Amino acid sequence: MENLHIVFWLFKDISWCLTIKWLGILMIIPTLAIAMVIAWRTRQYMSELCHNLAITVWIMANSYWMLSEFFGFDTKIIIGKITYKELALIPFFTGVLILAFYYLIWYPKHKTDY
Repeated sequence: MENLHIVFWLFKDISWCLTIKWLGILMIIPTLAIAMVIAWRTRQYMSELCHNLAITVWIMANSYWMLSEFFGFDTKIIIGKITYKELALIPFFTGVLILAFYYLIWYPKHKTDY
């Protein structure tokens, strides 16, 4: 399943690069769905869960960024100098926070579990 996930992800990003909107948008569904399934299936292992959740929010951020470019609202200003594209930073930073939790809080307390 993880290997198939990479195939969908590559097709999504290639479509983005080539501005094939219909395919890029279509590829969001299997790419994100498989990422969620993988995260769910690995939920009993904190290391795998955290990394797979970070990947899931990364795909969300990446997909939102792609959509903002496809539909031309990426450079529109929300407030001050912040554009709609920069809203992708919310899920990107969420992934960083998930990994920070794992490496800085959870893992140090559970080193002997491995």
